[in-house]
Amino acid sequence: MSKKIRIVVCGAAGRMGRRVAALAAEDGRFQVAALIGRCATQDCLAPDALPRALSEADALIDFTAPEAAVRFVQAAAQARKPAVVGTTGLSAVEQAQIKACSRRIPVFMTPNFSPGVHVLGALARQAAALLKEYEASLSEIHHSLKKDAPSGTALRLARIVVAARGGVEPAIVSQRIGDIAGEHTLTLAGPCERIELTHRAHCRDVFARGALRASLWLAGRKPGLYDMPDLLAGKP
Repeated sequence: MSKKIRIVVCGAAGRMGRRVAALAAEDGRFQVAALIGRCATQDCLAPDALPRALSEADALIDFTAPEAAVRFVQAAAQARKPAVVGTTGLSAVEQAQIKACSRRIPVFMTPNFSPGVHVLGALARQAAALLKEYEASLSEIHHSLKKDAPSGTALRLARIVVAARGGVEPAIVSQRIGDIAGEHTLTLAGPCERIELTHRAHCRDVFARGALRASLWLAGRKPGLYDMPDLLAGKP
């Protein structure tokens, strides 16, 4: 067996961080080097322990909050360790700060680690280009504790539609209810018909597995900013 990837999970007390850590512990390709969270415990270290944790790790996976994500990726850049960023709701400035780190380390940043969502994006691009005269709208549903609305995935789909056909971004309807992991629908409506393209995530494991897959894929990469389309396309 090849050497295990030692990961530091930031946001380990959150929903996504817990799933990343749990799935990594069950996968022989990974070793959880450290868990970083706001509430330090015997198993979860405080954020100020991150530099030491990174010195004994191969990669960082972050599912926290925007301001914290910037600090953690900057720490990874300082330690010259790859970073996988799943935090959403980043401002343009925060995105630029993380992008700046990618000049020193490989950074994998995406609003959604689901392969299916990125296939949805490809289908949306094709449909929007072929049906330019059809009206477009987007709807998305997430669990009631998700803070950012619209979601990063919905915003990306809106940009895909605009890039394919021009014009203004389609309206986005967001709902936050229950424990729904994630659902996104693009509707294109024309005379006497409509097309609906929908992706539904059944649980958070699809995102957690995607983040772990990204950390493996980053191993040995040159500094740069990467995303799921790079991974799915087998970018060298």
